[in-house]
Amino acid sequence: MLFTPYKIKDVTLKNRIVMSPMCMYSCDNQEGKVTDWHKVHYPARAVGQVGLIIVEATAVTPQGRISPLDLGIWSDEHVAGLKELTSLVHAHGSRIGIQLAHAGRKAELDGPIVAPSAIPYSDKSKTPEAMTSKQIAETIEAFAEAARRAREAGFDVVEIHAAHGYLINEFLSPLANQRDDAYGGDRDRRYRFLQETIEAVKRVWDGPLFVRISATDYHPEGCKPEDYIDYAKRMKAQGVDLIDVSSGAVVPVKPEAYPGYQVPFAETIRREAGIATGAVGLITEPEQAEEIVRNERADLVFLGRELLRDPYWPRAAAKRLGADIQPPQQYLRSW
Repeated sequence: MLFTPYKIKDVTLKNRIVMSPMCMYSCDNQEGKVTDWHKVHYPARAVGQVGLIIVEATAVTPQGRISPLDLGIWSDEHVAGLKELTSLVHAHGSRIGIQLAHAGRKAELDGPIVAPSAIPYSDKSKTPEAMTSKQIAETIEAFAEAARRAREAGFDVVEIHAAHGYLINEFLSPLANQRDDAYGGDRDRRYRFLQETIEAVKRVWDGPLFVRISATDYHPEGCKPEDYIDYAKRMKAQGVDLIDVSSGAVVPVKPEAYPGYQVPFAETIRREAGIATGAVGLITEPEQAEEIVRNERADLVFLGRELLRDPYWPRAAAKRLGADIQPPQQYLRSW
């Protein structure tokens, strides 16, 4: 099952293996533009036969970067480099997506940073400014403009980053959102920022749309899986195609991590919300990935650090699982 194709709208992935978005902090020009590193790093995984490669969290505004070294998509000047990147990946038969992101209160930058409320991430973090209505509207429009640029650059998939304690996750969680206006308070109002972001993105993007979530805050006063079942149902109604299910990081609480520890969240949301999901989190073994897909616990398997260690993980997995995959012609003698 891991090596069966998967179709989302008009895009077909050749297998169920996805490279999870992972920050590279490699824009040494600090302008957010693609560098030689990106042009080696991502196509290498395409040569390795990963079905879908999702580019790291890419900032929709300069203020929304996690660090000054992040990739950006806030300007039309970013499109040329991103287009070269998609062409390199497509040349090796893989599909490529991009994660659109805003760091919110977790931005480590000079100057002011913004968040739903003026609450720092930790006692060592900068205190953000609470966003005004104007800033909220501008940021939502920045996501839409970023999606337009992603389309122009040739991406197959867009993923909205609503996880790991960054801006959209901050709006969703009562631990970071203590507003008393239309964007904070009860669950409905906390969802509004993401709702309007999805609406704005879909005005300019009609391809496969993913949203990455943190299915629990690991805090008694934070969001729990049942909150995200509700959010997932709303996203499905809005036309989101797949929920990429991670967890945590809206507050500095570290969960107990073990192989596959987040898979039950993906399984629950898939079953209860009736939407396709991606499973992520210490998935390293081919048999583990196969079990997730075969038992319909998730539709896609997202690999992170394992694909940093081994760009050719799909080859080893195919051999272990008895699947036949086509190598690049240049590697026929050694595949």
